[in-house]
Order: sequence, then C-alpha cells, then structure tokens
Amino acid sequence: MGYRHPERDQIRIEDVLSALGNPIRLSVIRVLDAGGEHNCTSVLGILGVTSKSTMTHHWRVLRESGVVWQQPSGRENLVTLRRDDLDARYPGLLDAVLAAARTDEAA
Repeated sequence: MGYRHPERDQIRIEDVLSALGNPIRLSVIRVLDAGGEHNCTSVLGILGVTSKSTMTHHWRVLRESGVVWQQPSGRENLVTLRRDDLDARYPGLLDAVLAAARTDEAA
C-alpha cells in the first residue's frame, strides 16, 4: 500500500500551518524533529496516545500536507519529518513553529 505525498513544489503553506496547528500533530513533529525514522507505534508510545484510530487521521493530515513521509514497512508504518522539503519551501518556518511550541510549553 502506497501513500500519497505531495512533491516539494506542491506543498502549500495553508496545509502545513493547518497540520501544525493541532496540538497532537505538533507534538508528533516535536518528536520527529529529533531526527531519524520512527515507527508510528513508537511515536504514540512517546506521546502517551492510546487511540490508534484517532492517530490515523493525524498521520493522514501530516502526510498529505507534506510535513511527513510515511512508508509501510511490514506491519508498521515508518514516518520521518520532511524537514529538508519544508526548509527549502518555507525557510525558517519549522524552526519558528517549534521554538514557539517550546516557549508555550515553558509558560
């Protein structure tokens, strides 16, 4: 099963901001920003999320907005942050959003 991912030039700012505007999806991005490839279940464990069905929606929004790559691997899905694409398309955006999230968390 393959997933739909927009090409770099198809990533739209309104889709990215909408995806990052949700607290759960923003938390996912904070985990993925540490680098590397994660399986979806491990991210759920880190976040303490127990509802896989709810996360299916969040993964789709993140994937279709161009924020993450999601790829099947056996019975799991591997997910990575599309930082290079986002930085090329909207320089500084991801860093600004993540910095604001850290500031809000500290407040």
